[in-house]
Amino acid sequence: MVRLITHNMLACHVKNCTKDNFPLSFSEVELVIRPAPENLEFIQRFLPKLDWPALVDTARSLGDESLPEQMPDQWTEDQLKALHHVLMELHVEEGNMTCRGCGHVYPISNGIPNMLLAEHEVGR
Repeated sequence: MVRLITHNMLACHVKNCTKDNFPLSFSEVELVIRPAPENLEFIQRFLPKLDWPALVDTARSLGDESLPEQMPDQWTEDQLKALHHVLMELHVEEGNMTCRGCGHVYPISNGIPNMLLAEHEVGR
C-alpha cells in the first residue's frame, strides 16, 4: 500500500530527470482509509524527515485538508493525530504516480507502486 509517509520520500529516477521530479503526483487513485495504531512519539521523531510543503500539497490533492499550510513549531496532540491520519491511515490502493518533470508514470496496483524502469530509462 502506498501511504503518504512512503510517498513523501519517492522521487523519479528516470535518466536525466533532475527537475520537478519530487513529489510524484497522484492521479486516478482509489483511496482507502485504514485505521492504524497511534504512535505519536514516532510521528514526532519522523517530523524532520518530512518535506512539509510536498506532504500538504499531496494530502490536499487527495481531499484531506487537515494539515496546516506551515509546519507548526509547537505541536498539539490533535495536530499530531491529524498528521498520523495523513501519514499512516491514507492508503492509495490503485492509480498512478506521475513525475512532473518528465511525465513518467509509475502505476500502483493492489497498493504496490511499480518503480521499476526500462533499461533505456536508467541512468548509468
